[in-house]
Amino acid sequence: MKLRYLLIVILSLATGLVSVAQDRDETRFIQAVQEYSSGGYERAAAAFEAILKADPSQDAAWFYLGLCRMSRQDIAGAKEAFGKAAELDPKNYWYRDRLARTYALSGDRDQTILQYERLLADFPGQSDIQFNLINLYMAAGQTEKALGALDAVEGTMGKTDASVMTRFELYRRQNDNENAYKALRDYVDEYSSPYVLTILGDYEVGMYNDSTALTYYNQALALDKDYAPARLGIAEAYRMTRRYPEYFSALGGIVSDTDIDPLAKVDYLQALLSHTDRRFQQTYMSQLDSAFDKTLAAHPTDTTVLQLSGSWFAVSGRPERAADMFRKNMELAPQSLPAAATYVQLQADLGNWDEIIRVTEDSYARFPQEPAFLELQNVAFYNKKDYRALLDNCDRIIRIAAGDSARTLSALSSKGDAYWTLGDRKNAFKTYDKALKINPNFAPVLNNYAWYISQSGGNLKKAYKMSKITVELEPDNATYLDTFGWILHLMGKDLEAKPFFKHAMLYGGKDSKTILQHYARVLEKLGETDLATSYRMQADQLPDESDE
Repeated sequence: MKLRYLLIVILSLATGLVSVAQDRDETRFIQAVQEYSSGGYERAAAAFEAILKADPSQDAAWFYLGLCRMSRQDIAGAKEAFGKAAELDPKNYWYRDRLARTYALSGDRDQTILQYERLLADFPGQSDIQFNLINLYMAAGQTEKALGALDAVEGTMGKTDASVMTRFELYRRQNDNENAYKALRDYVDEYSSPYVLTILGDYEVGMYNDSTALTYYNQALALDKDYAPARLGIAEAYRMTRRYPEYFSALGGIVSDTDIDPLAKVDYLQALLSHTDRRFQQTYMSQLDSAFDKTLAAHPTDTTVLQLSGSWFAVSGRPERAADMFRKNMELAPQSLPAAATYVQLQADLGNWDEIIRVTEDSYARFPQEPAFLELQNVAFYNKKDYRALLDNCDRIIRIAAGDSARTLSALSSKGDAYWTLGDRKNAFKTYDKALKINPNFAPVLNNYAWYISQSGGNLKKAYKMSKITVELEPDNATYLDTFGWILHLMGKDLEAKPFFKHAMLYGGKDSKTILQHYARVLEKLGETDLATSYRMQADQLPDESDE
């Protein structure tokens, strides 16, 4: 009896110890899972590795270790861990699905396909596997296998818009347009789908079968009277068959509809302008104006609509209307640098110098990283002949652009020109010297410096050396060629000057009154009076230039 009692006690103690050990292991596992769930992936991984060191048969621990490794982008390590989990419990769908997805992330498409095919064999009812295989087969160019997988999906779940469009794409990849569009036609014979009907309509438009296309579009609208793609398709069918009254009427209805996404309208109108020629746009300008006006009325504060509408009015010769839209666009999008730049550029084209000064100051305050706005101010100050303001602005740019040699050089060049215009030769040349210390080959300064020396009776040899560098740097620049040729003329070297003027004629010199007059003078000196008269007559036809 004593022996029997002792055995019972020993067994009871052993059972209790096993239970305690099991509870402890379960607690460690739960704590590791909690660590993973709270984002402590490194600590969780260490905990799962400790669990697996004690007992490598813990499939759930391998699975979570794989998740931890995935969080660290350790694809190879994750693949190993998921593989162990799937090996220990091959009937667990989630283990094997995660393993297959990890193969996909590793870029091993063949092994990924193999894993999903095996998974589908063991879990034939999982549609997710079938969809994944369809995509994998398509990516691998295995069209027949993709079609077979698609048959299985449709056999289980029935046909859908997504499945028929996938079949359509697969046939198209085989260059089998006949079966591709037959699949769509068969589908709409059985199911109602505005989307697929519209795709068929688009195809018929492309084949110039406008009546068939309109039938499909109208069927789509019978199912959904507001279906925008079908409405747009009808409009395009009218346009392609040159039924312009119907086209613009349909287009007006579309762009006026506030329920249609404004970005979709912008995309269409932009494509319309890109794919129609200037003659079409001029012939139907009033109708296009109406389309843009209606789009603006439907979406008066949409910046993409304002931007495109402004561009239309600008390129079609109505910059004042464009300016209103670009200004509103800039005000609605105060953090948009392109919006501000577009408005400023248009104002420059219009010559509204006061407005440019105002808006560039405001824009620079909003975009202090863009001194280009201050450089545009210089253009305005120059055109207003406010050279003192220009000088102050150049100093401001030079302070701001510390370390930016390109901007500093540009500002010094403008500053030197302003001093010269004000009659301050000393400061003009001093400023040019500063610029040339930064870059001895800066052509704009070299050209102006050389020109002003030649005009003020200065050292022509110095002017010659400077100007010679500019024509070597930019041999096709008509302005630089003119300066160099004129200096040669002043040095009594008209025969040497002639080829430089002749070359300038090929690169815009004929559009400059000053260059034509200079060339005529050189030709006269060479005794070529008839040719000189011809060029002088051409010069007389051109407006005076500010600086001859």
